[in-house]
Amino acid sequence: MTPWTFILKNALRNPRRSLLTVSSVAVSAALLTSMMTLQRELTVPPESEGASLRIIARNKVSLVQPLPARQLPEIERIPGVVAVTPFTYFGGQYNDEEFTSFAQFAVEPRRFRSLLVEGRVSDGDYDAWEKDRTSCMVGRDTMKRYELKVGDRMRFRGTFYPCDLDLKIAAVFEGTVDDRGVFFHHKLLDELTGDLGTVGTWYLRVESAEKVPEVISRIDGQFANTAAEVRAESERAFQMGFVGMLGNVSALIRTVNGVIVFTLALVSASTMSMAVRERFREMAVLKALGYKRRDLLGFILAEGFGLSVLGGALGIGGAWAAWTLLDIQKLTGGIFIVFEVTPRIMASAGLVAAVLGVVSSLAPAISVGRMSVVSGLKTLD
Repeated sequence: MTPWTFILKNALRNPRRSLLTVSSVAVSAALLTSMMTLQRELTVPPESEGASLRIIARNKVSLVQPLPARQLPEIERIPGVVAVTPFTYFGGQYNDEEFTSFAQFAVEPRRFRSLLVEGRVSDGDYDAWEKDRTSCMVGRDTMKRYELKVGDRMRFRGTFYPCDLDLKIAAVFEGTVDDRGVFFHHKLLDELTGDLGTVGTWYLRVESAEKVPEVISRIDGQFANTAAEVRAESERAFQMGFVGMLGNVSALIRTVNGVIVFTLALVSASTMSMAVRERFREMAVLKALGYKRRDLLGFILAEGFGLSVLGGALGIGGAWAAWTLLDIQKLTGGIFIVFEVTPRIMASAGLVAAVLGVVSSLAPAISVGRMSVVSGLKTLD
């Protein structure tokens, strides 16, 4: 019998306990992988290729404070600015929904066309949307989710604004990081609200990534010490600002991850302690036959490591398969676009399972190493 055969037979000596151990580790590893993926999706927003060229300028006081529409000509004159459009969040509820997971933005279609760098119109006609003030352009994912087609109408109940929208779908876009949004004419919003002369934010595209810092500095300086000071930032920085608001959620997820790891350690340690306690006499016999302390230590560590790695592999693989095959947008009501279990997350979860498998076996292995042959032979089965 080889050492590996001996380790395998010991690991499978009690099939029920081994199965329960592997299953417990698998469930814990799958949960840990899922929670790590959730944390990543909440704290690392997706970024498109064109994001490095785009800037969002908002009110320096607060995002909810509007900016005067008269700022547009001054922003357009700043060197390096290729295109700029009003970008006002409407935040309506679609039909009778209590929660609508996709956003609606009021823009100027003619100006917005130059900012839609990575996207393309896959159905309908952009020019038709530009000409019809009561029409909108909708993302492909939203079209699929609600089984809509060009020519259908979308109705939104106002929440932030005291007005409702009744829009006709004129064009469909896809190819962006988030193909869910709805874009409509800012002129329509102005008409419905009595032309307040304000916008939510400004959305800009710069001619090159190298000029982004300079343009941001010029925009901030242009409106410094005015009644509506502006804070300009890259699209990426703007997204991360929202992520910062989820600080408590991120801490909660880290706490849950810690509990999962602790539970996984308890399961592994309990299993190995019981398994080794039952075999004290056998270990004493092996010592009497000439096996060294390091050999016994290796047997126990290899057994604990093997069970943990097997359970971890099953759990991580199961989590990866589940989140890859399931329609996460449909499952979460559109809250998440993707739920990607990255190789780094799988490697981290696998490393945790492997390390805990070894650590949980150390105490039983050390007790066997300190055990004398006589005391081991006196142990009752």
